[in-house]
Amino acid sequence: MAKKKGNSIVYKCNSCGFTQPRWLGRCPECGEWNSFEEWVQESASSVAGNSSSTLRAKPTALSAVNAQEGARLSTGIEEFDRVLGGGAMLRSAILLGGEPGIGKSTLLLQTAASIAQRVASTTQGSNPGNKRKILYVSGEESAPQIKARAQRLGITEPEQMENLQLLCTTQLADIEDALNALTPLFIVVDSIQTIYSPEAGLIPGTINQLKYCSNELISWVKEHDAVLIITAHVTKEGNIAGPKSLEHMVDAVISFEHNEAQARFLRAQKNRFGSVDELGIFAMTEGGLIPIEDPSSLFITRRTGTIPPGVASVPVFEGSRVFLVEIQALTVPAKASVTRVYSDKVDSARVSRVAAVLEKRAGLRFSDQDIYINVAGGVRLTESAIDAALAAALFSARTDLALPPNTALVGELSLAGEIRPVNRIKQRAKAAAALGFTTLLAPEEEAGITCIKDIKSLVKNLFGK
Repeated sequence: MAKKKGNSIVYKCNSCGFTQPRWLGRCPECGEWNSFEEWVQESASSVAGNSSSTLRAKPTALSAVNAQEGARLSTGIEEFDRVLGGGAMLRSAILLGGEPGIGKSTLLLQTAASIAQRVASTTQGSNPGNKRKILYVSGEESAPQIKARAQRLGITEPEQMENLQLLCTTQLADIEDALNALTPLFIVVDSIQTIYSPEAGLIPGTINQLKYCSNELISWVKEHDAVLIITAHVTKEGNIAGPKSLEHMVDAVISFEHNEAQARFLRAQKNRFGSVDELGIFAMTEGGLIPIEDPSSLFITRRTGTIPPGVASVPVFEGSRVFLVEIQALTVPAKASVTRVYSDKVDSARVSRVAAVLEKRAGLRFSDQDIYINVAGGVRLTESAIDAALAAALFSARTDLALPPNTALVGELSLAGEIRPVNRIKQRAKAAAALGFTTLLAPEEEAGITCIKDIKSLVKNLFGK
């Protein structure tokens, strides 16, 4: 690579930041191996020349700051807006992660087209030059590939295609030139691992590249009334690839998940401008992602006959909505001296704790059993209110006794075997009744609720003596 005039090549450790003029196999500062990467360093005269023209940041009184209340940009997709807290906040950066092929590009292309259509409709009759553009940057696909997807998704309106600008590049400098020329309202970068700048080294996707390119893009959007969404690859464990500092730099971290069917779940892991409890649910179809209006249909199995043993239903809160979810349990004799818990949608430590309480307080042995736990619909459950239903499913699976029909449970289980109250019980009872559940067991004395105070009263109400 040809050096810029007045610049020099240095080698910087991506672990501790130690810099030296030659490449070394091991960093003498922190001891990391193979951590040196090539950097282009500006000369002192160049830096001094630029510093005189650089605007310095100055403190501002809190009373003089405009909070920009309500300065949110609606994506036009209700489930996406729900997860973002009512829409994307202007001057914010959002990181979207998900497995390959899950539909990140589809969701963002639909979102970009929706915003482009809304921008066109709100500026009708005004000067066309005043319309804010939508910039879609792709480092993984070509423009014809994106156009083919847009046609498949039904993005064919002239206003959408005119306001939606495509930029297929991996160079950060090209993106910055487009940002300064267009000053777009909504920017998509798909994906950040493909963006490259010679100032941060020679290899795309490194830790330094991710930090440098992300910082440059986020700095631009913080100074303009725009929204930036960047996508990121994930590891085999499902975590966002790259440094953890990338998640600290952005304002919101959104994860995109899926189950065995065609359902997609959108959940916020971090959100500076809203709740992280909301869950957006989509169905993947030939025409793209479609919001699911009745999510309970995904999580409750409609049966015509008797309920099999090991199945219990619980009303859970995801943000502001109540879902009825079916927990399925199976116990089999362990094939080895060490028993195992197989559960990916409910924390395995929670399953082991509930099984231990049942063994101690209800006299039911689980220490020689392998335990399998599943959640119908594939949604992940983290709320403590599922403890009572989980205990009922485990008891039912171990004894091969089915729960009474149209019965749901809710409550938190303590180590002493007590069923503790949970919040918003009236909303849970109303949602259960709306789906045909005539009996709700909960540690509350309310109309239409059967009160259970401990694990023994739970077993007695469900299975008799």
